[in-house]
Amino acid sequence: MGEWPPALDVSDEHARFLRLYGPWQSFTIPEVKALFDPIGIPWWIAGGHAAEAFHQSPREHEDIDVSMFRKHVPQLRTAVEGRYHVWCVGHGALRPVNDDFPEPAADADQVWLRAHALAPWRADVLLNPDRDGDWLSRRDGAFSAPLDQVTWLRDGVRYLNPEIVLAFKAKRVRPKDEHDFAAIIPRLDAVALAWLKDYIVRCERPDHPWLGRLRP
Repeated sequence: MGEWPPALDVSDEHARFLRLYGPWQSFTIPEVKALFDPIGIPWWIAGGHAAEAFHQSPREHEDIDVSMFRKHVPQLRTAVEGRYHVWCVGHGALRPVNDDFPEPAADADQVWLRAHALAPWRADVLLNPDRDGDWLSRRDGAFSAPLDQVTWLRDGVRYLNPEIVLAFKAKRVRPKDEHDFAAIIPRLDAVALAWLKDYIVRCERPDHPWLGRLRP
C-alpha cells in the first residue's frame, strides 16, 4: 500500500498549507449568497474573487474570501448550526467557535467553515471591525466609511472596492496579486488611484514596487 495521505511536495507553500490544515472545496459565489443572504447581516466578497469580478480577467482561486462584521459572528453561528462548524484562525492556530468558546480568539481575523473534521473547508470568512456601524480598515485605523462607499454591487452580490482589495494584496505581492494589480490598475479612476498610492506609502513602505507603476 502507498503512503496515506499521499505525499505532497512540501516545498510548495500551498501543499504545506494543505498538509497542515486540510483540503478546501470552496463555495461558489451563488452558494455563498444562498448561505449568507438568509442570515440578514451585511456581507461582501473580498480578495481574488472581488478583484476578478471587477477586472473580468479569470484566474484560479484557492479559496473564497467572504467578509462580514466581526460583531455578527453569533448570527453566523446560529444560522449554520447543524450544517457547518465554525473555526477561528489566529496566528496559525485553529480552534472551534462553539458553546464552549463562543467568541473568536482576540487575535483571529477570520473564521473557516466546514461540515465536520473529515470534510473540506468551504469558506474563509474575514471578520471586519466596524466603527459605529461603518466599515473600518483592519490595517489602517484612521480609515472608516459607510459600507456602501467601500463596496459595489453586481447581481445582488456586494464586492469590496478594487483599490481596497489591492491595498490588502500589497502586503505580500504574490503572482496572483501581480495578476490582479495589472488587470485592475488600468480600470481605476484618479480618485481610487490616489487613495491606493497614499495607502501604500503610509501603511506599507515608500519604496513599494507597485508605486512606480501607478499612473500620476
